[in-house]
Amino acid sequence: MPLFQQAVFHTTVAHLRDLPTDSQCEIAFAGRSNSGKSSAINTLANHSRLAFVSKTPGRTQHLNYFRVADGKYFVDLPGYGFAKAPEEIRSQWEGLLAPYLRQRVALSGLVLIMDSRHPLTELDLQMLGWFVPTGKPVHVLLSKADKLSRQEQVLAFRQVKKVLQEIGDNCTLQLFSSLNRSGVAEAEEVLGAWLGLAWKPQPSLQTGLAIEKATRPKKRSAIGWGARSHAGKR
Repeated sequence: MPLFQQAVFHTTVAHLRDLPTDSQCEIAFAGRSNSGKSSAINTLANHSRLAFVSKTPGRTQHLNYFRVADGKYFVDLPGYGFAKAPEEIRSQWEGLLAPYLRQRVALSGLVLIMDSRHPLTELDLQMLGWFVPTGKPVHVLLSKADKLSRQEQVLAFRQVKKVLQEIGDNCTLQLFSSLNRSGVAEAEEVLGAWLGLAWKPQPSLQTGLAIEKATRPKKRSAIGWGARSHAGKR
């Protein structure tokens, strides 16, 4: 049985004061509009509509909590990068997101979903810039990998790994596809460890590339600048 199959919707939070008080461990899911964030959560939970997949960018405006075990949660963060979102809504998101990512004690790690065809957007790098200084782990899911050839998958993987090496020591990444469920077992292994849940490998016809840790080279580049220089060479 999939590790997170028992996940259920718990609550929606619009203000930091309303964060669940029983939470022991949380994993936040972040991603740009249409990156496949909601689909990734649904796939990991083996539930078609646990997280709402909207055709309207910016619909998710709050922190949506899904309980995966007692005191342990997935947290679906507001999407980012919406040209159509009113300025007041974008400001509200930033006022909620930045403090949550930097100060939430129960937050164990961040899953950052990037469309494998268009990774490392300026907003992806901004999210990393917000979170990496906390010292907590980041796991990057390169989503929609089924839309790339094997060679394109390898190139995208190497490109993102190179940038992550310059950003932080505590980043891992993998390929992922909600359509054919490739990479689910790898993601379960990482996230199950973060939540302290027992994990057993699930049989799968297709898997993503092995999870790799983006170990930083000895010569470090300043966060942001090095990442942006590589991203600009796409």
